[in-house]
Amino acid sequence: MDNELNVTYITFDGHVEVQKYRYLYFMIMFTAYILIICSNCTIVGIIVINKSLHEPMYIFIAALLINSVLFSTAIYPKLLIDFLSEKQIISYSACLFQWFIYYTLASSEFFLLAVMAYDRYVSICKPLQYPTIMRKKTVNIFLVLAWILPASQMSVGPLLIANEKLCYFILKGIICNSTINTLHCVSSAVLNILGLIVFVIAVPLPVLFILFTYTRIFIITYQSSREVRRKAAQTCLPHLLVLINFSCLLAYDVLLFRLKIDFHKTVRLIMSLQLVIYHPLFNPIMYGLKMKEIYKHLKRLLCKMV
Repeated sequence: MDNELNVTYITFDGHVEVQKYRYLYFMIMFTAYILIICSNCTIVGIIVINKSLHEPMYIFIAALLINSVLFSTAIYPKLLIDFLSEKQIISYSACLFQWFIYYTLASSEFFLLAVMAYDRYVSICKPLQYPTIMRKKTVNIFLVLAWILPASQMSVGPLLIANEKLCYFILKGIICNSTINTLHCVSSAVLNILGLIVFVIAVPLPVLFILFTYTRIFIITYQSSREVRRKAAQTCLPHLLVLINFSCLLAYDVLLFRLKIDFHKTVRLIMSLQLVIYHPLFNPIMYGLKMKEIYKHLKRLLCKMV
């Protein structure tokens, strides 16, 4: 449907009884958003303030947590507005922009996790070469590429479908994700192939690299002393848990469109909320509590506040 300014609007149809529970939804999501910002920024602040944490591993963790805040900021403000609105709508151009930001930051997360895996591999398996390989310049290059490469990959999709004709204007969801392709009158074979290529580059390749890297780490540390194995597990386990958690949630998001599975609306809502609430809160909890050095500074900070 087009208004006088010829702007195409899309209606979100993924909300469950939003008219009845709008204020409850709003309070839950607003509280979650504040917690996400505070928890992630607290860990980032601890890393920035303490010079002892100015090492590649902690810098990458800070980048990952900043990515979580950006990811949430691309979703939460619009969600909060929708909960208080009579109609849950969004312009097609704004929907494409949210789609672009959503998948760019999701892809950045996998890239950062892959870089973190490489950093741990060099640190544990090639400790003498670590200062030479993981120099400040190298770390900066990795950080820039973590956002530039995914943005370049994901920008092609919105540009290709921006002028596609829409035959449907109701989106089965609460955010603009891969299901936006179901609104087009004709399914584009080029777009589907391109989407598959981008997906393989953005997800399976980094995941396989991470799994290969950690397998090498565990094989090498298994042959080392018990202390080396313990330290390796302490630093690698949080990364693996974050990877598994995010991979499972994103797999649901991608497969939802590819397999055309028609889940019940309540199931869709719960799964969508897990991705936007659970994961951004999972990261600071894992790195704040499981990383010994960060936990030490966090505990000291909390004691001062009390």
